[in-house]
Amino acid sequence: MRVIAVKTLRAFWMSHPDAELPLKMWLDEVRKAQWRQPSEIKAQYRNASILKGRRVVFNIKGNDYRLVVAVAFVAGILYVKFVGTHEEYDRIDAQSV
Repeated sequence: MRVIAVKTLRAFWMSHPDAELPLKMWLDEVRKAQWRQPSEIKAQYRNASILKGRRVVFNIKGNDYRLVVAVAFVAGILYVKFVGTHEEYDRIDAQSV
């Protein structure tokens, strides 16, 4: 999969250094993936939440952080929409960020 807005992830781990390695590991795994449907994401990431509107929420670093992406399955692209702490995630609408 191609990941759009990696810059957003980098900016986040600059201010949250403990998230750097988990985000880099996630990024490496996702770039190797070729997901064509939500069930393939769930097969690889059992704790991922599949939302309406092609949105997926990933737990990062043991659920310390949340990552929201929009997935374009046909194009093979993930768009980073949000990355933040669990508290910050609770204040957003993951389906509209």
